[in-house]
Amino acid sequence: MFSLFTAKKSAATNMPPLKLHNTLSNSLEVFVPLSKREVKMYNCGPTVYGTQHIGNMRAAVFADTLRRTLGAWGYTVKQAINITDFGHLSGDNHGDADTGEDRMTMGLKREGMELTLENMRTLATKYMEEYFADIETLGVDRTKITFPRASDYIQEQVALIQTLEQKGYAYQIKNGVYFDTAKFAQYGKLGGINLGGQQEGSRVEKNKEKRNAIDFVLWKSDGTLGWESPWGLGFPGWHIECTAMIFTLLGKQIDIHTGGIEHIPVHHNNELAQAEAASGKRFVQYWLHNDHITIEGKKISKSLGNTVYLRSIIDRGFSSRALRYWFLTAHYRSPANFTWDALDGSATALARLTHTYFELPKGGDSDSAYMEKFYTHIANDLDTPQAIALAWEVIKNTSLLPADKKATLFKMDEVLGLGFVDVRPTQKLHVTPHADLPEAVRTLAKEREDARLVKDFTKADELRDQIQTLGYEVTDTPDGQRLTPNS
Repeated sequence: MFSLFTAKKSAATNMPPLKLHNTLSNSLEVFVPLSKREVKMYNCGPTVYGTQHIGNMRAAVFADTLRRTLGAWGYTVKQAINITDFGHLSGDNHGDADTGEDRMTMGLKREGMELTLENMRTLATKYMEEYFADIETLGVDRTKITFPRASDYIQEQVALIQTLEQKGYAYQIKNGVYFDTAKFAQYGKLGGINLGGQQEGSRVEKNKEKRNAIDFVLWKSDGTLGWESPWGLGFPGWHIECTAMIFTLLGKQIDIHTGGIEHIPVHHNNELAQAEAASGKRFVQYWLHNDHITIEGKKISKSLGNTVYLRSIIDRGFSSRALRYWFLTAHYRSPANFTWDALDGSATALARLTHTYFELPKGGDSDSAYMEKFYTHIANDLDTPQAIALAWEVIKNTSLLPADKKATLFKMDEVLGLGFVDVRPTQKLHVTPHADLPEAVRTLAKEREDARLVKDFTKADELRDQIQTLGYEVTDTPDGQRLTPNS
């Protein structure tokens, strides 16, 4: 069941029109919800086959900032973020069932687990809970969000595919059921996709049975694993899961759908096509997409060894809210380049802001002139960089009463979600005494401490993983690293 979140109306007398950049029209549009009181929002979530890197965290912070903004404008938000726990092809181009490798399968192989539906769910649960813990430390209140798991909505996905079949949009071939993109005249309208270019670049030689090179899979046949369906044993395609869960949880028409820009050409166009083909209605009113982040100027890639996780940031002594601050200093539609120096700058700035905030006295009122400017920035497609700059202007304004400064910053933070202090939950550590640790673990722990002293954090992360495989969690504290048995 959804938790419905209603934020109090802003103290500003007149809220400016909220304008959002709609990928569908490629323009800034005034936000007008389908309902005057409630906004239905769906955010593309993670494939939980492993730890989510900070690029995935940017999407979560963007969605949270948008939810907070809608709340500040007085709307009730009904929000869902999907959890993909099967069927995401690592080499997916247009959803071919015969190319790429399933990411959940990759995760099972990595952890030495047999390929079964039960193990797939176990693996997904592990990394889903890890994802939840990560986004909570970033200021996302997950009690206000529904997180549907794709594997819990198999029958709904089957029913949607059957509807598409009945309406003539789907056809079956040897390896599964496909959506006939030629039957949907507006295919590719999201983002103005060049279908000719996609036809030329697609791997049509992999499946000559497809009617069109860019047709995408709705149901993937599998002779040994999966769920029973009218088309035999198999799995729903990746794209169908989101549409089926949106129809079930939010309805056939929603206000906002978000995701990364990489989803525009294929995944979101496929979602849009199958949804509107099935319902005959406009599926999403506003499509919003966040840009990528790079690491030291390079694309995030495990093969390059430059993947950064939230735990890496915390291990180096940074607050997770410092990462949120860094995210917000760039506009969500702009690319951002992560460096440790940039994060250090954000951590320093947030610490100064936090210190100043708590030094100020209570009992004031938020300044209406500043809040009007703040909401004007946010109303301009969530211009968080300007909003943060304004917060610093409040700090420096000597004509503003100290208590009013505090009240104004507090009001701004209802949207920014910086928290001013890191709200990472403290856990009671059942620390294993050093002498009681296995010799191999003691050796690795010593090597890791040495690596941290010389700031070789890459090696420290690798050693942390090795210690974890031997059954111990590592927690870095001001007094050094502490080891606790895995629960």
